[in-house]
Amino acid sequence: MPTEQYHEPASELSKETRTFARMITGLIEEADAINWYEQRISVEKDKDAKAIMINAQKEEFKHFSMDLEFLLRQKSDWRKIINAVISKPGDIVENGEKAEKKVD
Repeated sequence: MPTEQYHEPASELSKETRTFARMITGLIEEADAINWYEQRISVEKDKDAKAIMINAQKEEFKHFSMDLEFLLRQKSDWRKIINAVISKPGDIVENGEKAEKKVD
C-alpha cells in the first residue's frame, strides 16, 4: 500500500528506518491534533465542552511526548541538542545554535 511517509522505496528501507518513519509520522499527527484542539479551545464558549477539549489535548501531548522520546532514544545527537535547548534560560535560537555546534 503506497504511503506518503516514505520518500524512498519502502522495500529498500531497513525495518528500523520504516519504524522511524512511522514514529515521525505519528509525531506529526499528534502535533496536528494538539493544534486542532488549541484552535477549538480558543473559540469554544461552553465550559464543559472546553474542559473536555483541554483534557483531550493533554492526552495528545502525552502521545506526542512518547513519540518524541522514542525518536530521541534512536538518535543520540538529537538528545544532546534537545537537552541543550529545552528548559534552558536565555535566547532560544542562540541555545539551539550552540547545541548544534556541539554535535557537529
